[in-house]
Order: sequence, then structure tokens, then C-alpha cells
Amino acid sequence: MASPSRRLQTKPVITCFKSVLLIYTFIFWITGVILLAVGIWGKVSLENYFSLLNEKATNVPFVLIGTGTVIILLGTFGCFATCRASAWMLKLYAMFLTLIFLVELVAAIVGFVFRHEIKNSFKNNYEKALKQYNATGDYRSDAVDKIQSTLHCCGVTNYRDWKDTNYYSEKGFPESCCKLEDCSPQRDANKVNNEGCFIMVMTIIESEMGVVAGISFGVACFQLVGIFLAYCLSRAITNNQYEIV
Repeated sequence: MASPSRRLQTKPVITCFKSVLLIYTFIFWITGVILLAVGIWGKVSLENYFSLLNEKATNVPFVLIGTGTVIILLGTFGCFATCRASAWMLKLYAMFLTLIFLVELVAAIVGFVFRHEIKNSFKNNYEKALKQYNATGDYRSDAVDKIQSTLHCCGVTNYRDWKDTNYYSEKGFPESCCKLEDCSPQRDANKVNNEGCFIMVMTIIESEMGVVAGISFGVACFQLVGIFLAYCLSRAITNNQYEIV
């Protein structure tokens, strides 16, 4: 059995690890809430845009909602395990954090490898949406209108893309192509935006890619810190129990 002084030295270490791990778990839990909120917002507000990327891309909000829910549950479990100072629960917590880290790593690699396919998919689907465009509330047509009015663009590569569509032959340019609000462009090219939407959308995505990569790297490193803390606390608790015996 270890001396009382040795045990007194171990307890402050355990208390310190518990405090730091509780703070970490709370922040981790908050990230889950944020992911859940972003997923719900994306489902409500951005579903049309995802549909222009790929048919399967409409599942992205559900992935975020699911990931956020898992993180919230895991964060709650981690808080409970830390407060209970249970060695086996902390090891299980570290194992789950490692699993999430590996899933995020694989997702990041897949996203990087297939980034060019995402561009091609968006361009093809946008061209298809233009050819099938109508102003009666079709979800893809609605997405085209929102993109064109928000980014002040018209067509895929430029406004001339509309001239190959059935809508243009019947009614001319849609109102979302207007340079000014509440105009009726019909076939007057001077009243519509000249730049195409594809280049503008891709420019925005590429400009934000560095930010997304930095945030992803930070989140991954943050999880490694949690894995390290959970393992160290579990080890300290196990050693303390061994010393008492």
C-alpha cells in the first residue's frame, strides 16, 4: 500500500484533470449544439442549394443533425464519467472520441479527393435546372432564382446561357437576372447581370475552403486533447485505486 503522502500527491492531479476535462467536455457539448442548430438551419434554408450539388447532398443537413446529436449525447456521457471519476467510463469516452476523430478524418480526405467532382456536379445540375426552369415554384428553379438574385449573376457561365432555354423563348430572362429590383428584362440584355453564377459560386467556395480546413483541423486537434485528458484521468484514477489497495 502506498504512503499517505503519495496518495495526497495523486489527488490534486486527479482534481486538476477532472476540472480541465469538465471544461473541455462542456465546450465539446456546445459544439454539438452548434452543429445541430446548423443542420436544422441548413434543412430549412439551404435544401434547394444542396439539391443543385447532388441528389445525395440533400442528406448533408441530416448528417449535421445526427453528428450534433451524437456529440451532445457523448458530451453528456463524458461529463457524467468525469464527475463519477469512473476509469472504465473515461476509457470508453476516449474510445468514442477517437472513433469520431477517425470518421472526421476520413470525411475530410474524401471531401478533398472528390472536390473536383463536386464542381462538375454543381455545374451539370445548374445547367439542367436552367433548361427545366419555370417560375411556378419548382424547388430547383427557386434555388436558381435565389442564387442569381443574391450573387447578382445570370446563367451558368454568362447571361447568354438563358437563350438556349425554353423559358427564354417564351418569356425572356427571369426577373432574378435583373441588375435592378422590380425590372422586367424580357429579352433586353442591358437590364441583366452579365457574369455567370458558376464562377462566382466556385470562387466563394474556394475562398472559404481555407477557413473550413482550418476549423476542421482545429476541431480535430481539440478532440485529440480530449482523448489525452480522458486517458490521463483514467490512468491517474486507476493508479490511485491501486495505491489505496
